[in-house]
Amino acid sequence: MYFAALLARTEDGWEASDTELDDVETLSDLTDLAREASADEDTVLVFIEQEDAWFGVLRVDGEDDPRIFVSDATAAARSSYGEILLTDELLGREPGADDTIAALEELVGLDDTEDGEPDTTPENNDETNDNDDIDDVLDADAVPAGPLGDTAILADLGMPEAELLMLRTDALAEIADALGAAEVLETVR
Repeated sequence: MYFAALLARTEDGWEASDTELDDVETLSDLTDLAREASADEDTVLVFIEQEDAWFGVLRVDGEDDPRIFVSDATAAARSSYGEILLTDELLGREPGADDTIAALEELVGLDDTEDGEPDTTPENNDETNDNDDIDDVLDADAVPAGPLGDTAILADLGMPEAELLMLRTDALAEIADALGAAEVLETVR
């Protein structure tokens, strides 16, 4: 079960709204959604949470590049909403790395041979065949376990880095409390 909400900072404090992510396919879509929530280019936070598995925060300040924090990158990678936040840049990959990985996986069948046929020639039965190179590429692009992104994303708003990194369950409520937005977030929950 997912929960997603927008918190927009205004002159009068925080305004919260729940949001549907069904039409959001990319980080750009999510960033546009956040920018639409702020009339004066104020700070907007997008919270995404999957029941005790992971949470993510996207911060948009006017036209600045979005800032992202994900509590557990491995868990988020198994989620369609998490994949939106786990950009190539955040993962330290070359842009388009996912396309390369998909192409390599398609070439290699379940038995680690091209076209699904076993390769029984003596020179290809040793430990150092071409498939090891593919495995090395796939391992190099694995999603790291644990928190990933900008740990100082909320520091200037009242949630220090150390506290953000310690959050596990009910994280969004604790973040909203630190920001002084607990009541407005609770209204959309």
